[in-house]
Amino acid sequence: MLFNSKIFILFFLAFILLWPFIRPYRTMRWLFLVCASFFFYGWWDYRFLSLLLVSGLIDFFAALGMDRYPRARRSFLAFSLVGNLGILFSFKYYGFFMENMESIADLFGMSLDGTVHTPEFMLILPLGISFYTFQSMSYTIDVYNGQLKPTRSVLHFFAYLSLFPQLVAGPIIRARDMLPQLLTARPITREARWEGMVLVVHGYFKKVVIADNLAMFVATAFADPVVSGSGIYWWLIALAFTIQIYCDFSGYSDIARGLAKWMGYDMQINFNHPYIATSIQEFWDRWHISLTSWFRDYIFHGMVRKKIDQLRETGGQLGQQRMIVYLWITMLLSGLWHGAAWHFILWGALHGLYLHIEIVTRWPMRMKKLFLGRWIAWLLTFFQVIVAMTIFRAQSLSQLGEILFRMLTFHNGLSLGLGEFLSIRDFGVISLLIGTVLLRELYMFTGLDRKMGSSAMGGFLGGPMVVALMAIIAIYLRGSGAEFIYFQF
Repeated sequence: MLFNSKIFILFFLAFILLWPFIRPYRTMRWLFLVCASFFFYGWWDYRFLSLLLVSGLIDFFAALGMDRYPRARRSFLAFSLVGNLGILFSFKYYGFFMENMESIADLFGMSLDGTVHTPEFMLILPLGISFYTFQSMSYTIDVYNGQLKPTRSVLHFFAYLSLFPQLVAGPIIRARDMLPQLLTARPITREARWEGMVLVVHGYFKKVVIADNLAMFVATAFADPVVSGSGIYWWLIALAFTIQIYCDFSGYSDIARGLAKWMGYDMQINFNHPYIATSIQEFWDRWHISLTSWFRDYIFHGMVRKKIDQLRETGGQLGQQRMIVYLWITMLLSGLWHGAAWHFILWGALHGLYLHIEIVTRWPMRMKKLFLGRWIAWLLTFFQVIVAMTIFRAQSLSQLGEILFRMLTFHNGLSLGLGEFLSIRDFGVISLLIGTVLLRELYMFTGLDRKMGSSAMGGFLGGPMVVALMAIIAIYLRGSGAEFIYFQF
């Protein structure tokens, strides 16, 4: 069920009308949340509710087992990880794995067809499987690390795991943040309702006005199997996609957080103006924060802690080279999380390279000491992000190679291709949409928000007249109503 669909609006209206009557009663509240969330997810394909149930039950009982049999907690953790990652591999990565095995077999003159005995339903990627799987695993890992006591109510647990605003595209909320909120029915203030309204309207504006209108141009450019157009044209398309994916994904997160506000719950900010970053490290501190923190806490820090424990026995120290190896592993896994394709792995590897260079050279810190150095660091960082986003969006490695060649060699000089690829009207629309976002980001980058008061722009954009205008624009100037990009992950 898409946020930008009529059926969702009807669903949420029915939900929010019944919510005040059910919310005061704990067990009914959990049951209602679970039923509504399962209906929301099952509207897409009810068969895959079984995966959500199995994944959740694995972690619910694994956590209870850890609490009751602490000496066997490592075995219960292994049960959780093998179960969840096994489901994720079967439905998301099996086809990719077999495709590469077939290619390897061909090299040795052998024939292999891994899809012959694969059930048809396993060839469909379940909606949001990477999000709810990681969210479920984080619960078990936190219980294992002693950071959380397991809940003994399966309804309480599934009210957390399947909470519909963020179920299929995040933010990936932690159990230690949401389970306590689900225990009580705290009053929903007028301020919270208005904050929710602002978030929802801003989210829809980002999605249906900016992302969906840019999507038409981006999709047309990348859909052509024969790459043509000048280098400048592809820089414009790459920049358009960089803005599109930001508005699409942060728009979903804003809507999810706004709906949660109306329900009486707080979710973490998932995007914090990532395009004002002056280093790739800062970019990842601002982009998809819930996933970044997940990989940092459970993958990177997990490897670091394990190695430090080993070194304590020998009196050794963890060097920079070892840290960089762990960083590379984390970024490659992050790329693989996004999709079962080599260009996603390449995207993760490129970010690993960016971060490696930053750690070794410390160039962003050195650059900022120069005259206009902060602006140069911002431009270089944004340049790196655009190149990486092109890799993220490419349909194939061959297409990617041709696009990057044209971009980096400025193929056909300064020719934009107006008339051949874009009309003057199209160029104006793209420029307006991109400029709307970049001007907002530059406002934050230049520090005008601090000079004018931290709430100056926020207060302006959150004013009733502006919110009403954005809502009207979202209704009458909306794009094609495409799915949210991160639904595929």
